[in-house]
Amino acid sequence: MRSKVAVLIPCYNESQTVARVIADYRAALPEADIYVYDNNSTDGTAAAAQEAGARVRHERRQGKGNVIRTMFRQIDADCYLMVDGDDTYPAESAPEMVRLVLEEGADMVIGDRLSATYFSENRRPFHNVGNRMVRGLINLLFHSRVRDIMTGLRAFSPLFVKTFPVLSRGFEIETEMTVHALDKNFNLREIPVNYRDRPEGSVSKLNTVRDGLKVLKTVFLLFRDYRPMAFFGLLAALFAAGGLGAFLPVLAEYWRTGLVPRFPTLIAAVGLLVVAVLFWMAGVILDVINKKHRQLYELFLNLQPRPGAEEK
Repeated sequence: MRSKVAVLIPCYNESQTVARVIADYRAALPEADIYVYDNNSTDGTAAAAQEAGARVRHERRQGKGNVIRTMFRQIDADCYLMVDGDDTYPAESAPEMVRLVLEEGADMVIGDRLSATYFSENRRPFHNVGNRMVRGLINLLFHSRVRDIMTGLRAFSPLFVKTFPVLSRGFEIETEMTVHALDKNFNLREIPVNYRDRPEGSVSKLNTVRDGLKVLKTVFLLFRDYRPMAFFGLLAALFAAGGLGAFLPVLAEYWRTGLVPRFPTLIAAVGLLVVAVLFWMAGVILDVINKKHRQLYELFLNLQPRPGAEEK
């Protein structure tokens, strides 16, 4: 029995490009089912996708994260390939990405733009800076070597799709998916993929400042949630350094004179050290809870059906 492959295309006002994306990926993956999820487009995207032969569905809650949540819940397949509808990702890499999922057991295959043509093709310099910044932060905070954090071209196994808790609503969803895969030790693969800039007349929906700040906020919150000991340990170290910096001169003066003339400084120093201890304790407690959560998640994964598993 052949494996079922689903191509998932989230779209918002992509009427100029969606038909070409559908045609390219149908040619690259002729046996795949192609789904376009329209996110309140006002330019006829849904009609263009319907005319191109895709299965069109709608998500009324605005935001890419909301669209991906609905796609993952509604579609059943042996391999999922997700691609943006803006015609910036050529379909030539799609068969290899699908093969890595179906034949080599990858849970997420990342289409790495940044190692290929992204920086030469993309005409938005602040997007380039943002991609580098987020990549550096994620790899630093999570001790990883992922080359492209926010790519819109990915392939997934059903195990990842059906167990990934989507929390983000907007463009920060790619960062969330990557961190989740790293934290839960999914089989993560990357392959370089070509990237081309949007055609003339096609406008990016990504606001560099607003959505960039949302992504950075997401990185901050994911660091807190997924690495609580490191996060609160860092805060504890900063407060402890401040407390010791204020306390040591008072202590030196006490040793020299036997007097403590600067009681406000002493009180502030002790307060900072108490806060440092509280942050450290919070980190220890949350780290234990996080470890237990990962253990329960592993047990939950063990209960999920595996494609191709033989029934007894």
